[in-house]
Amino acid sequence: CDPKTSLCHHLQKMLSRTASSTVAVTQARFAQQQTRGIKASTKARRTLYITNPATGQVFRELDIDTPAVILRKFDACKTGRRQLLSMPMEKRKQAALKFADLLEEKAEELGKIMTTETGKPITQSIREVKNTKARIQFFVQHVDEAIADKVVFKDATMEERITREPLGIVANISAWNYPYFVGSNVYIPALLTGNGVVYKPSENSTLSGKEMEKLLIEAGFPEHAFKCLVGGPDVGADLLRMPVDGVFFTGSYQTGKRIYEKVSSKVVKVQLELGGKDPVYVHDDVDPVSVAAATADGAMYNTGQSCCAVERIYVHEKIYDKFVEAFVEEVKKFKVGDPMDPETYIGPLTRPRNLDNLEGQVLDAKTKGAKVLLGGSRLKDRAGFYFAPTVITDVTHTMSVMREESFGPIIGIMKVKDQEQARVLFEDNQYGLTASVYSKNWDVARDLLTRTASGMPMPFGTAYWNCCDRVSPRLPWSGRSHSGLGLTLGVEGITQFTNPKAWHIKYPTN
Repeated sequence: CDPKTSLCHHLQKMLSRTASSTVAVTQARFAQQQTRGIKASTKARRTLYITNPATGQVFRELDIDTPAVILRKFDACKTGRRQLLSMPMEKRKQAALKFADLLEEKAEELGKIMTTETGKPITQSIREVKNTKARIQFFVQHVDEAIADKVVFKDATMEERITREPLGIVANISAWNYPYFVGSNVYIPALLTGNGVVYKPSENSTLSGKEMEKLLIEAGFPEHAFKCLVGGPDVGADLLRMPVDGVFFTGSYQTGKRIYEKVSSKVVKVQLELGGKDPVYVHDDVDPVSVAAATADGAMYNTGQSCCAVERIYVHEKIYDKFVEAFVEEVKKFKVGDPMDPETYIGPLTRPRNLDNLEGQVLDAKTKGAKVLLGGSRLKDRAGFYFAPTVITDVTHTMSVMREESFGPIIGIMKVKDQEQARVLFEDNQYGLTASVYSKNWDVARDLLTRTASGMPMPFGTAYWNCCDRVSPRLPWSGRSHSGLGLTLGVEGITQFTNPKAWHIKYPTN
């Protein structure tokens, strides 16, 4: 048009305003996505920028799955699941064991990928990959038992039987802190029992998720029975819009709550493995030095980024001083450094925003009278997302460090009069994942871990006596209250991926 005409001039002004508005919205979305490691590209596609937590530098870019891509992967998974159902159980078990062998064979390579994208110390990454084999072997050994037909009643005319059928297509929204452990807890029993799996790894462990997908196919599972998505929270939300038959999530309470609310209208099975604020009580009959070493490891392993890490410690007043002294000395031995160094014990935090959370807990504690004996701040002399191993004493339950999940290398240690005071403090929290007692006396430990001060069951899914921060494939893993819903692991963890069918069978009469 002629720019001198009034109509054309009016159109140009409208387009200019629209363009300015679009640019403003795009810039706002870009800023919001950048905080999650997801950035809007100048092109139509969106990009996931994968950052090395040890350097703070982006080292890989991946296209984020669009809703259309997610739908294609979901539909492909339905095809893969049909192929899986036609695959005899023995073949599925062989594929699972082959996958376990591949993990062991490629542990060093896979560990380096995990360390680069999460910051986990390389020795711990390789150990996780290798030790996943034992979990897979447990599932293979017990899947027949878990889903076997059960005759619960039989007489001359009638039989009552229970059989089990797979759920269908399950959404597995997984975590970054133990991607192989946490992921395989879900997708291996799901595949063994005949379910298709659409796997949404954390945006902080996407490369590990893609390696899992590749190795599962190489091991012999149908190509599309397991589909890995790429992206952040928006991709997880898009997955939950699909007609899934079950949702299995590992992550924070806040995200788990949102997922639970979002899928409630679907009326499908939901399993939530959420956070913890795991307590330890140290009785006066133990050696404080050895227990300090054990609990320091429980608090600081994986840079404290474990849902079952020790997060609050209560020590009997008779051995409190010796325990604290030994604990501080033990933590001082932990090497902070490059996670690719085999000698490094504490690496960077995976997510930079947790630096602010930890500094906030330290400031809150100091303001309310606590003493910081070690650490207490981010390590500004290092590139990346490092926080100094931190030990805080003179703490109380008015402080966030004793009440809110930390998920980092920080611990509060509190002096108590006896186990009865510890009992009250144990249950004074909304989380209920694990709890531990160190004592030579089984009766002391069992009583504290069994009942609250009011005589009710102590609300923790896992109880430890003279150990902590431990998970076994033979035992169910579950939480209470804000720590989750449902369970994984154990024989019960296999049955979670099935629905029971009740059979009433009346024999024909002559």
